[in-house]
Amino acid sequence: MEEMLEVFDFLNKLMASGDYVRLKEELNSEQPANVAEYFEELTAEKQLFAFRLLTKDMAADVFSYMDSDTQEHIVHSITDREVRSIVDEMFLDDTVDFLEEAPANLVKKVLRNTDAEKRTLINQFLNYPENSAGSLMTIEFVKLRSTMTVANAMKQIKYTGTDKETIYTCYVIDDQRKLIGVVPLRTLIFAADDNIIEELMQDDVVSVLTTDDQEEVANSFKKYSWMALPVTDTEGRLVGIITVDDIVDVIDQETTEDMEKMAALLPSDDEYLKTPVIVLARNRIVWLSVLMISGTLSSFVILQYNSLLEAAVVLSGFIPIITGTGGNAGSQASTMIIRGMALGEIGTKDSLKVVWKEIRVGVLCGAALGIINMVKMTFINTDTGFWIDLSVSLSMAAVVVLSKTIGCLLPILAKTMKLDPAMMAGPLISTVVDAVALVIYFSIAMTFVL
Repeated sequence: MEEMLEVFDFLNKLMASGDYVRLKEELNSEQPANVAEYFEELTAEKQLFAFRLLTKDMAADVFSYMDSDTQEHIVHSITDREVRSIVDEMFLDDTVDFLEEAPANLVKKVLRNTDAEKRTLINQFLNYPENSAGSLMTIEFVKLRSTMTVANAMKQIKYTGTDKETIYTCYVIDDQRKLIGVVPLRTLIFAADDNIIEELMQDDVVSVLTTDDQEEVANSFKKYSWMALPVTDTEGRLVGIITVDDIVDVIDQETTEDMEKMAALLPSDDEYLKTPVIVLARNRIVWLSVLMISGTLSSFVILQYNSLLEAAVVLSGFIPIITGTGGNAGSQASTMIIRGMALGEIGTKDSLKVVWKEIRVGVLCGAALGIINMVKMTFINTDTGFWIDLSVSLSMAAVVVLSKTIGCLLPILAKTMKLDPAMMAGPLISTVVDAVALVIYFSIAMTFVL
């Protein structure tokens, strides 16, 4: 990070001194992602000036790494000819990613400056469901025929490979464009020139459908550790590929979304510092309202046991400890289950195994916490009395067992109902557990105290 700051300072000095020849050389020799990051530090006027110092290829690469605000500013400010130059050099999937987030007037400007063929492809990609494999894929890949020789295949790769997003894996299709195999470039390099592709290709191809959800695609990448996965239509025709760099973005997006749901927030794709206060408040107030209303259940339980609290006021002092411990225990269980489901380690078919395991974990944790609490109350809270000490300790043990059971069941229930398991975490678990914990606590207290 410090090294990048030094580079940015050097570029700023070149710009301030008017040494634009050197500035152009430095910008075009730097990594595109670093240049895009540098643009975020510049004013709007300087962004446009620096962008026009980039070569055609570099401009397209840098543009694909820019944040959406900078991209919009650049497209608004440059000429139609410059827009056409950028779109011509960008990979199709990067163009689609930009247009998906851009306002309508920018989309029109970009589409107006593309040729008919590319415009048709862009519109086709934009029509795929959001967050589907079709919306992520690119059509820039190497296609080979099974009847080709290695020599002919290498000629084709050299002729067409410059414009492809990846050439490390080549895809073999038949006359109907159906995917029948894959062959790594490495295999072609070490094969004899007269070898036939059909003899070298791997025919057990793993592919995804255009309609598959991006999370399923990410799981496939994780499982097979490939750099790219082919995308087919429902009839098995090869329509594109998804590369690992796009999946890294998906994993980041899905992780962020799960974290927001686990914190009872409505998911948002916008950066925190660039999100208006009103939007942040709107994203939070919905779940806060739901949790507040559901929290009245705990109040209702307390009111039902009002006579018990009047008879033994000291019991109310331990309510936060009981509910807090239960909420923590439930959150621990739900977090582990949600993680396991996200990694594909746990499915709905494993419900009984999961519940049985969490019950045993709950018994061990509950017993340990109950004993520790009994010792603490006996030697520290000496004025409470044995039966109250016993009631609180037994309640704590029972609440931990039940909380862990609830914590593991709710995410599985959500998955069964086709909901995101991350919704059943954190605040929601605590709200449910609080009410259950109070019922257990007061029921045990009535048995031993009254």
